[in-house]
Amino acid sequence: MKKPVRIIFHVDLNAFFASVEMIENPQLKNKVFAVGGGLNFFRGGILTTASYKARKYGIKSGMSITEALNIYPKLIVVPNRHNIYSKYSRLFITYLRGYTPLVLQASIDEAYMDVTSITDIHPLELAKKIQKDLIELYQLPCSIGIAPTLFLAKMASDMKKPLGITVLRKRDIKDKLYPLSISEMFGIGKKTQPRLKRLGILTIKDFIDPINKEKLLSVMSEKSYYSYLSDLEGSSNDIVDPKKYAIPKSISNETTFSFDTDVEDMILTQIKDLANETYERMISDDMLTKTIGIKIRYENFKTVQKSHTLLEHTNSKDIIMEQVINLFETFYSGKPVRLVGVSLGQLEQKKLIKETYDLFTYEKMETKKNTLNDTIEAINSKFGKNTIKKP
Repeated sequence: MKKPVRIIFHVDLNAFFASVEMIENPQLKNKVFAVGGGLNFFRGGILTTASYKARKYGIKSGMSITEALNIYPKLIVVPNRHNIYSKYSRLFITYLRGYTPLVLQASIDEAYMDVTSITDIHPLELAKKIQKDLIELYQLPCSIGIAPTLFLAKMASDMKKPLGITVLRKRDIKDKLYPLSISEMFGIGKKTQPRLKRLGILTIKDFIDPINKEKLLSVMSEKSYYSYLSDLEGSSNDIVDPKKYAIPKSISNETTFSFDTDVEDMILTQIKDLANETYERMISDDMLTKTIGIKIRYENFKTVQKSHTLLEHTNSKDIIMEQVINLFETFYSGKPVRLVGVSLGQLEQKKLIKETYDLFTYEKMETKKNTLNDTIEAINSKFGKNTIKKP
């Protein structure tokens, strides 16, 4: 039996951070501006989004603020406000789920939808309605790609921005995809692109040409090569799984001692081991945490659970370990213990959180590093030299 062709939308909010800033501050609509470190961060700031007016001058995301100002000295730089962006992102995803539960959020500003079962409206008309509604309801412009696979839908949404709608069927691949630059191929990283170009792989047509197979295998694995070919042939993943990036609210590990103990060194060593195990679980799922907690059960079965919530999400092992140790130092009563545990909460998928690197971020990281080193010195002083090595 022939496999049914699925209808996949990739809905991509256009210049999302900039769009939200214009909603919050309408005076920006006629200005050349970008979102990034802000006016006080010129030396170390990096732009996360450039408005379309700024893009006309060659200003783009990932560019340093200094470089952008050299291009256009009157550029307005607006500080990132992730709490506001998250609010609009939730509105966006909630709206899409009003049509179908088969919505997969790919990042803060993009999502896939399987609309195959929506038969009371033509897919193209549905795309137009979604585009129109997002502007009228939330002032969020978007581009939509319509295709039979997730990869092709993503490629299609990138073809017309802003406010584009592109249909990309298998029979369109040769005409629409082949001429594109290799740098426009979804999944090819920024480090790989120049290597491919040095090998003469300049377009997607060059990539798919069998004559270039050996060249390609010199910069990527055979598995990756055939995976890309499957994408470009329109035979890759067509399943929109809403739970693909679903994550638990928290993860934890705990252990019971074979005998009750009040030896602090032994208890702390076990807690650090649990912190390592919990951290590795979090990293394997590409997640970040905001709340770090410990659990201590004493010989009389009294259980104490304490936690600390950070200002921002992190996947730093040093920061997590620092908090775990601080919690133990602060709350351990000195009585015999039978069970200890470590938990990481308020988990988020790393790809859903875009971190901004600027002068303040750098200074904050240095402050955390210095604080960590001070903590390590204190612990080593109490429990012995080199109990914990400095990072």
